[in-house]
Amino acid sequence: MGGGPAGIGTAERHGGNLEAVARRLGCRPSDLLDASASLVPFGPPAKVRGVLAALLLTPAGRPSPLRDYPDRDSLRLRQAIAAHHGLDPAAVLPGNGAAELFTWLARDATAMGRSLLPTPGFADYPRALACWGGAWSPWPLELPLPGRLAWPQPLPTVPDGDVQAVWITNPHNPTGQLWSRASLEPLLQRFALVIVDEAFLPLVPGGECQSLVPLLPDHPRLVVIRSLTKLLAIAGLRLGYALADPARLRRWASWRDPWPVNGLAAAVGEAVVGDRRWQERVQRWVAAERPWLEQGLQRLPGLTPLPSAANFLLVRGDASLVELRERLECHQRVLLRDCRSFAGLGECWLRIALQDRRGNRRLLRALQQEWAPWHDALDPAQSTASSPSKPASR
Repeated sequence: MGGGPAGIGTAERHGGNLEAVARRLGCRPSDLLDASASLVPFGPPAKVRGVLAALLLTPAGRPSPLRDYPDRDSLRLRQAIAAHHGLDPAAVLPGNGAAELFTWLARDATAMGRSLLPTPGFADYPRALACWGGAWSPWPLELPLPGRLAWPQPLPTVPDGDVQAVWITNPHNPTGQLWSRASLEPLLQRFALVIVDEAFLPLVPGGECQSLVPLLPDHPRLVVIRSLTKLLAIAGLRLGYALADPARLRRWASWRDPWPVNGLAAAVGEAVVGDRRWQERVQRWVAAERPWLEQGLQRLPGLTPLPSAANFLLVRGDASLVELRERLECHQRVLLRDCRSFAGLGECWLRIALQDRRGNRRLLRALQQEWAPWHDALDPAQSTASSPSKPASR
C-alpha cells in the first residue's frame, strides 16, 4: 500500500526535488519557487552556516566531523537533544531524517499487529509498514470546514477495531490541524504503541504546549518523532530524532546500518537544537504569513483554503487542479504539492507551503495568471463533476 497513484513521479509525491524539476523544465533550481516542500524559506540559520564554514576550514589532516568517521553513538548530539527536552540521553535516538526512524518504528508496529493510520495522511507511514509486511487500517478524518478555527482542536473519536498501534501527525499532514495534548493522552491507555510525529510542531505558534514529550518518562508505549529539517531548513543534511523508552531505542540501534547520522549533521544538531530565538522567529513568520496567504487564496475564484495551524495550507479546487499545478511549473516556475498521494484526496487538492512575503506575493500573482482565466472559462458542469460540493470524509 506504499507508492501512490500511477503517473505521479517521486518529486510530486513528496515535493522539494528541485534538481529533478529543474532538469525537466530546462531551468536552474534557483529559478524555482518551491512551495511543495514545507521548509522555512529564510533558513538555514546563520549559526548553521557558521558551524559548517568552520568545519570546512579545518586544516587538512586535523580531526574534524568532515574528515573522521562519525561517533556511532552520537553521544554529544543525544546529550544536546536530551538537554533541550529535559530527558535522559538514553531516551534519544538521532536518525538520518525522520524517514529512517519511521522504518524502525514500522518494524516494531508490525510485530505488535495492525496499525491505525489517519487518512488522508503522510504516505511514508504505509511505505515504512510495507517494508515489514505490516498491516494497517485507515482512520478517515473529517476535513475542517473553511473559516477560522481556534487551535488546538480535540482529536476525533477513535474508531473501534483490532489495532495495536496508532500513528498520529501533530499538526496533521496535510490538513494542518493541531490536536490538543489532552485529547491525545487517552490513546496511551488504549494502544500498545502510540506514535506521534511532531515534525512540524516546533513551527506552530504555541504548538509546544501540545507536545507529548513531557509524557515520555511515564509512558513506555509512546514514541515521539521530531525533525530538524523543517524548522532549520536543512533537508539536505537529513537530521531527525526519536524520543522513546531507552530499551526500545537500543533495539532499533541494533537493527541499523553503521553511521546513520553523518558528522556534519551531528555537529549542526549539537549547535542549534536548542536555539529558541530561531524557533520564536519562525513562529512569528507562521503567525504573520499564514493568514495573509489564506486571505489571498480566498479571493481567487474556485479555490478554498482550509484552516491550518501549520506552515502549509491544504487547498480544495472546484475542479481538477492537476493542470494548474503543471501550468504553474512550466509557465511560472512555481511548485505546489500534488495531493494525489494522500489517501482520500485526489485531483482537486493541492498543498501550499508558506513562503516569505515576497514569495507569497509571487505565488499569488502566478495563481492569478494561470488559474483565474482558465477557471472563468470552465464549463460549470465540469466544475461540479470534478469536485465534491462539500469536504469529503478522508
